[in-house]
This record gives sequence, C-alpha cells and structure tokens, in this order.
Amino acid sequence: MMMSALLLLVLNTVTLPVGDNPEALHYPHFPDTMHSYVWRNWRLVPLSRIAEVVEANESDIRAMGAAMGLPEAPFISQEQLDRTYISIIRANWHLLNYPQLLRLLDWDEGRLAYTLQEDDFLFIKLGSLKPKCPPLVWKEADEAAKEREQEIAALVNSHFGTTAGVCEDPPLSFVKSLSSDFVMPPERSDESLFDPRFCYSYFALYGDPLMEGDPFPENYLKRLAASGVNGVWLQGVLYTLSPFPWQPELSAHWEERLDHLRQLTERAEEQGMGIYLYMNEPRVMPLSFFETHPELQGVTEGGHATLCTSLPEVREYLRDAVASVCRSVPKLAGIFTISASENLTNCWSHHRGHECPRCKDRNPGEVIAEVNATIQAGIDQAGTSTRLIAWDWGWADEWAPKAIAALPQKTALMSVSEWSMPLIRGDVDSRVGEYSISAIGPGPRAQGHWKLAQERGLTTLAKIQANNTWELSAIPYIPAAVNVARHVERLRDTGVRGLMLSWTLGGHPSPNLELVYELGKKQKDGSSLSAEAALEVVAERRFGLAAPEMVSAWHEISAAFSEFPYHIGVVYHAPLQVGPANLLWAQKTGYRSTMVGIPYDDLATWCAVYPPEVFADQLEQTAAGFESGAKGMESVLSKTGDREEQEKIRQEASFAYAAAIHFKSVVNQVRFILARNKATDAMLSVKEAALLKAQQESLLRDEIALAKALYILQTHDSRIGFEATNQYFYTPMELVEKVLNCEWLLSTLSASS
Repeated sequence: MMMSALLLLVLNTVTLPVGDNPEALHYPHFPDTMHSYVWRNWRLVPLSRIAEVVEANESDIRAMGAAMGLPEAPFISQEQLDRTYISIIRANWHLLNYPQLLRLLDWDEGRLAYTLQEDDFLFIKLGSLKPKCPPLVWKEADEAAKEREQEIAALVNSHFGTTAGVCEDPPLSFVKSLSSDFVMPPERSDESLFDPRFCYSYFALYGDPLMEGDPFPENYLKRLAASGVNGVWLQGVLYTLSPFPWQPELSAHWEERLDHLRQLTERAEEQGMGIYLYMNEPRVMPLSFFETHPELQGVTEGGHATLCTSLPEVREYLRDAVASVCRSVPKLAGIFTISASENLTNCWSHHRGHECPRCKDRNPGEVIAEVNATIQAGIDQAGTSTRLIAWDWGWADEWAPKAIAALPQKTALMSVSEWSMPLIRGDVDSRVGEYSISAIGPGPRAQGHWKLAQERGLTTLAKIQANNTWELSAIPYIPAAVNVARHVERLRDTGVRGLMLSWTLGGHPSPNLELVYELGKKQKDGSSLSAEAALEVVAERRFGLAAPEMVSAWHEISAAFSEFPYHIGVVYHAPLQVGPANLLWAQKTGYRSTMVGIPYDDLATWCAVYPPEVFADQLEQTAAGFESGAKGMESVLSKTGDREEQEKIRQEASFAYAAAIHFKSVVNQVRFILARNKATDAMLSVKEAALLKAQQESLLRDEIALAKALYILQTHDSRIGFEATNQYFYTPMELVEKVLNCEWLLSTLSASS
C-alpha cells in the first residue's frame, strides 16, 4: 500500500500535535500499563510487533496473555492492519508515546501527522491532546501482578470461557461479504424526483482513499444500486490530485491517484453510478511553508495558516487544479464543497476573517461564494459535465443570503435538511444541529436557504442521514424506518431535486435506502407512494408474509426514537457510539469527552442542555421501544419459511437489540456517575451511603450483562461497532475488558464497606 507519509515528509519539519499533554490515565483493573498494553493489542496487532515495541520477546508477550486467560493470538493480516489503524491508535492513546505508537503502527511521523490532520480530523476526535506516556519497557510481572493475572484469568473464564475475543464472524468479514458476487434484481426505472442519491462507502479508508485499497468494489456498487443509490462520494485533497505550484513535491503520486479515480468513475458508470469528490479547499499549510511564501498567508490557527483566497494567485491555483482533475477524469459526476467546516480553509471558514488584512473588510458570504465560483470556473475550464454542489454546512445564518446570491448559476446548493428544527424532549427545548433520524425534517434553515436558491433558479439538494447518524453509528442502519420515510415524503414538496444520503456513516445497503428510492420514484400514473405505502412495499419485498408485523415494529422503534434526547452536543459527545465498551471510573478522570471519539466520564458534556436524570429517562424510553420492537421482529420468524427472509428479519432484530444495548448502557453510565459523585458527600447519612453503594453495584452488574450481550452480537456480526472513519469503536476484547472494569469496581465497593 502506498504510504501517505510522503505528503508531509517533504515539508521542512514534521511536528506531531501534542496539545495540553496531560498525564495519561491508568487502568486499575489491570496490574500495570504493560498488562493493559498486551491485552488491548492482543487481537489488533501481531505479537511480534507488540513485543518489539516494548523490547520483549514474543514468548514473553504470549505468556502474559495466556496468564490473563486469553486464547492463542490470531493471525493479523496486513489488510486488517490497514483497516483498523484508527482503532489501534485509540486503544493505545493513553498507553504509548508517539515514538512507540509509530513502531506499533509501523509508520513514520509524516504518515501519522497526515492521518491526525486529514483523516476526518482525527486529532480532534482524540481530544486535540496527546496524553503524556512514559516509555513502556518490558519487565517480568512481580508477585502482585501474577496474583492479579490469575484473578483476571478466572473472571475471563467464568464470563467468556476459554475463547474470549474469538469471533464467529471475524473482524472486517463484511468487506468480503459486501464485495462478493451479487446478481442485480430485475432492472428498475431510475426515473426519480431525486437525482442524484449518493452516499459514502461503508468501508472506504478516508484519509487517502485513492491509494489505499478499492473503496467501491463492483459488487458492493451493485448492492447499493439495488437499494436505489446512484452515486458514491470520497474525499479529494486537491494538492494530492494535481501539482501544488509552490511545493510540487507535496503532490507525489498525483498522477497515480488520478488514474485510480478515472478507473473508478468508468467502473462505477457501468453500474449506473456517479462518483462525487468532496473538496474542502484550499487546505491549510504548516507555518514553516510560509517562511518561504509569506505573501500567501491568511489566518493562522495553531501551527497552520490558510492560503488566503482573496489573493488572485491562490484562486488561480484552485481553478487550474480543479480543471486539471476534471480534464483527467471526464466522467467525474460531481464535486461538493464545504467552505466552513472543522478544517480551516478560507480565512472566514472558522469565522475569523477579521484577522486577515485582505479579508477583514470583505463580506464572509462573498468570500465563501468566491471560493465556490473559482471551483466552478475550473470545471468550466475543463469543459466537462461535472456538476458543482455548494454545501452550506457551517455558514452563519447572516452569511447565507449573500453567499447564495453570488453563487454561479450552474452551481447547486445543498443544505442539511433537519438543521435548526425546533424540538422538545423531556420538556427541554432544543434545536437540531444535524445528524438526526429521531427528528423528522426538513427544518426552517434548509427551507429558507432552498427558497433563496430556487428564486435564483439554482438546483437544490438535501443532505440527510437515511441509514444512521451520530445518534448511533455503530450499527449499519437504525431500523427507525418510519421516520426516514416521513422525512423523504416531506422533502418531495420542497423543490429539492437531489439527496446526499450520508456523511461517512450510513453507506450500507438497507431497507432505509430502498424506502428513499421508492418515495422518489414516479408511479405509472405519475403519482408517488405515501410513506405508509412505501413501507409496505419494502417490507413485503424483504420479509414476505411477515411484512405487516415488521412494519408495526418499525413504527414502534420510530416512535421510541422520537423520545431520544437530541442535541448536537449529545450526539457528538455522549457515549452513544461505544455503549457498554466505555469504561467506568471510581473517581473523576478530569478528561473532557471528545467528538465521537473517547467519552471518558464527562457527564456534563454528554448531557448538553438536559438535566442528567431527564437525559437518562429519555434514553431509557428510547431503549425500551427498540428492545420491544426487536422482540416483535423475532416473534414473526416462523411466519416465513424462506431462509433469506428469515435472515433479514434476524438482521433487523439484531440491529434493534444492539441499539437498545447502547442506549441502556448510556443510561447506566449516567446514573453510575451521579451516584459516584454523590457518594463523596461527607454529609451523607449511613443509610444514604448504603443506598448509593447498592445502586452502583446494581448498575455495574447490569453493565456486565449489557457488555456480554453486545459481545455476543459483535462476535456474530462483524459490522456491529464499525464506522468507516472511526473504524471499530470497540472490539470484543474491549467488551471483555469492560467486564473486568466492572468487576474491579464491584470489588473496590465491597472492600470499602
């Protein structure tokens, strides 16, 4: 596999980000950090490399794992390493310093620096800090550690037997399954109100996808097409796709990437698919770059600065680079842009243009529109049919009118459909930020922006999440199908003519995607199906005679999901994605929850605008509805004798159960932390202290049960726990570790009585 390291190694310096650099956390359920390290990497990294990093013999590592009750370590393929590097980084973030982490990954500093910055802003997901980890060096376990090893082995054996972490469906097996031979069903009419309907690959590597495996295998595309999808997207970093004029060596292998992209577009076209590039341009450069090009520098943030787009030479680079890409890849269906994201790009992208001497007197909307107009000019210069979609993500409300008014006539406008929808959950007023299936759009922001664009004659698109959201992304799709159907039904009356079906999460073929297609399809008499009729059509196709009961379960789950305590802070920071894999702590860690990364025990951030008990109560209602819906699905397995239909029913029930487990675990975690914090009150009576202790013990036992239940689901279905840009949020070994964590806390509570 070609390494992205070259992209940054050519800079004068490579600096790995550190941030606040606090002391790393220690995991008291293990004897020491070495045992934590061996445990967490046992099924992620080859034993030889685990040993090499800490200057041990492979036999030493194998003996330590066996002493903790672990079965023989599996063979770890290069493909697994290539597709789980984020899981490896996250698992070792508090265990290894950068030099040792690099040895574990077998990377150089350049590749890690590029990954932390460009792989869907990974460093932000890790908290924008690197914990301080002293070098970890092998030493034999002392007597106390050996005694704890025996205790761990006994716990592992009692809860999981002798095969802890062994998977019936091994990690990443779904890649092979989704890429295996597939026969397309009878051809459907593609005449739809919504064109395009595009999503992200369920398993593509994000950072440098044109050099890291095939993001769109032919049979995977066929499966998406059968679900009604007609487009897919991937990230494109412009300086990796065309020569960067001020430092050409940054663009190493750009021709190879373009060749791969051209082949992808040609292959996708054969399946009726268009490929779209996501551009977030121009990318920032490290401050060292501006030592030789000070005239290009715009706003500075951290160790980077923008290439100021108010400069004609920067816009000329942007235009010519886009033109080069489009000429080389004439079948590229489209480009969509974000101009104000977590990535700093133009000087106003982080609302700080007033710090730039050239941009400070310019209207932000004008700067945003100018960036998009420059990209449109590049497409026009190439003379291809590639369409440009300007996504208004992150635009301040006051910028939008000016930006929309200045967009080129050929450029389409896309808005997050549900953004700014008002809602009340648990008597708490809130608004949707985005990423919601629990709230049924469209919302006022999108409708206002679409109206402005449509009055100018611009095409408009809606960005939705048809499969899953950050409300829960650890399952391929959320079976709240009724909410999805009603959302799309409402969009038909807005003038929207295209749909982005997902961000990086949500690219798995599913009944939800089929619903989107059915609701956009024109019937023979020119009419469109109602949401309820579309639900019946999809359910009958998938579940046969069990369709009525499956639709009923969808209704129950969708109604329950409408109780979810939505807030953008909640979906980004609560432990929704990791569920019972999130560890519990006897004392406050002091760490802040990170965006869909590591939740820690940061209860205040998890709950956002909700009082903790209200937050927990709402999630409890949601979990109950998902669990009840799953039981309803399982109850109709006998209604059909068709094995394929039965398997689809089991899959639907499994995902609903997994969702219920995640939500129930978050409830437990909230209540445990509340009880833990309250137990420190010196004014508590003996009776109150005893009640709090009993509550904590009950919650810990329930967490053990949930971790074991999710362990069974994940070891039987490798899709559970996975999302493309976060890879595995948790592994079976981490669920086993949670059991050890809870047992340790139970023992400390018992010892304190």
